[in-house]
Amino acid sequence: MHYTPAPRDPKATPVRVNLLSDTQTRPTPAMREAMATAEVGDEQIGDDPTVNLLCERVAELLGKEAAVFMPSGTMCNVAATLSYCRPGDEILAHFSAHIIAREGGAHAALGGFQITPLPGPDGQFSPETFRSALHPRSRYQPPQTVVSVEQTANIGGGTIWKKADLDEIAKIAKANGLATHMDGARLLNATVATGINARDMTAGWDSAWIDFSKGLGAPIGGVIAGSSDFIDDVWRWKQRLGGSMRQAGICAAACVYALDHHVDRLAEDHANARALARGLSQLNGVEVQQPETNLVFFRPDGAGVSGDKMVAELRKRGVLLAMMDGRIRACTHLDVTAEMVEETVGLVREIVRGA
Repeated sequence: MHYTPAPRDPKATPVRVNLLSDTQTRPTPAMREAMATAEVGDEQIGDDPTVNLLCERVAELLGKEAAVFMPSGTMCNVAATLSYCRPGDEILAHFSAHIIAREGGAHAALGGFQITPLPGPDGQFSPETFRSALHPRSRYQPPQTVVSVEQTANIGGGTIWKKADLDEIAKIAKANGLATHMDGARLLNATVATGINARDMTAGWDSAWIDFSKGLGAPIGGVIAGSSDFIDDVWRWKQRLGGSMRQAGICAAACVYALDHHVDRLAEDHANARALARGLSQLNGVEVQQPETNLVFFRPDGAGVSGDKMVAELRKRGVLLAMMDGRIRACTHLDVTAEMVEETVGLVREIVRGA
């Protein structure tokens, strides 16, 4: 999986438009104030009231029994598979899923698991593809333990898994003894875009998590939810992977603030992504995947400009994007305005005309 951010030359033009990722968001002044005034305690012994509040709210939001605050979404995924699986077990996921492409082989390195990549367009596999990948229980085959989906599918273009497909995959998994895990890095983008609430979106899935450091604008953190027994196991793996974060309420307060103030506004990011895609589509030779959420993938090759050159030329003009899997990815977020989108389209037009 190819992911190359634009070079960060200290002598380069300062970044004015940062479309590299929604992880580039900065906490707002009001979020910083919430962090500064947060009530805190020792998370390790359950004595941080702000962490406890955040976990209770996410568990309620996702319709699960319990939740735990983690430093990152990757740690949520890793701790989940370590809780579900034993060495030699098999996990099923789309070939472009984050747990395969973006987590440094952690699941194999730490747990000895194999992840079987499933095919399918736009970062998703169908229920039929999942069913066909299942095999009878046999001592000759690895135990198939978990099926994982990524909502939204990043490399697929920020696409949203349909609830009917999620429900059917979960049904098939349960009938065959597999646990179900949802990588919810941009889950709330999906709920805002579809109008389906998070509890319904994750129904039938044993575990799911929310990343607060992407479009929700917090500086750190993910929260994974599931059954009480599962969360006990995740806590054990959190301890093994580094332990608690002690007075973590300072960070958790940013996440609570995001739940209160930054969820509905994700619709603005989606609108900006559509505007960006619309503007780019009007340029001859620029191939654009129409966005479902806040990610816009495009190729300028047909206009006589390679993706690498386009990214480099935009960087010279103060616009930061990334090459990902052979395409350019632009990601709208809290710190990207409609005016910035318009400026970006104009600069792409300028570069294409000069090709």
